[in-house]
Amino acid sequence: MRLIIFGPPGAGKGTQAKLLSSYLSISHLSTGEILRSKLNEKDEISFRLQNIMSSGNLVSDDILNQIISEKLISKECDPGFILDGYPRTINQMNYLNNYNQKNNIVINLIINIHVDNLTIQNRILNRSKKENREDDSIETIETRVNTYNLETKPITEYYKNNHKLIYYEIDGTNNVEEIQKKLINIVKNANFSWFFIIS
Repeated sequence: MRLIIFGPPGAGKGTQAKLLSSYLSISHLSTGEILRSKLNEKDEISFRLQNIMSSGNLVSDDILNQIISEKLISKECDPGFILDGYPRTINQMNYLNNYNQKNNIVINLIINIHVDNLTIQNRILNRSKKENREDDSIETIETRVNTYNLETKPITEYYKNNHKLIYYEIDGTNNVEEIQKKLINIVKNANFSWFFIIS
């Protein structure tokens, strides 16, 4: 199974991807976790990544694409995977589509978790209070959501209008358990052998 989950900040896609990967016994490929794991490797990319992240700069598409693509053809992903946090930009999407085609990786299902802006704000602010984080203000949340709408939302529209793929959009305002039940129901009733979700 091959999956990608899409959703704005605060949609809970990371939580859902982790739960679903456990249910399906496939790898959960979270961009953040992959980058942190890569830092522990002693190769050229890890050293470049260390310099970039320690200086506070964003990881370039070229480096991120290379790291993700290596994961997709690794043995741990042979049974399948769920992508969470990638692709985020049109450039990343184009790279992924070309890479999948060259390596016979089939994407048949896209799931987009939809959440309204007010729910996003409340969730992130509540999470920040619980974790004693001071970096999540209304302004920073709005910036993150605007970035998602500008850079990532067009990707979901592309996949939504691609009739070769199965696309689901679900309501992310429900609780974790209800959303997970919907995802499992989609998996059980999906009529295909390969499966992929985007974030």
